[in-house]
Amino acid sequence: MSFTEDMERLQDVTVRLEKEQLPLEEALALFEEGVAVVRRCERFLGEARQKVTLLASEEEREGEDQGIPWDPLEEEKDA
Repeated sequence: MSFTEDMERLQDVTVRLEKEQLPLEEALALFEEGVAVVRRCERFLGEARQKVTLLASEEEREGEDQGIPWDPLEEEKDA
């Protein structure tokens, strides 16, 4: 499943647990599924954070190599 699909499934599970009168066994199974989905989402977000950090540090190093500081406001002026 994609991150978006996982988030949608987590929403569905949450709504069912909050709104429906479920038998204990079914509620427990849904809760377990929700925990598994949350863990997948946390893992995905952790990996995404690492990628962003890596890319940002690479950009920073490239800017340092050229001696040119990066200024996002400069890019807006040039556009």
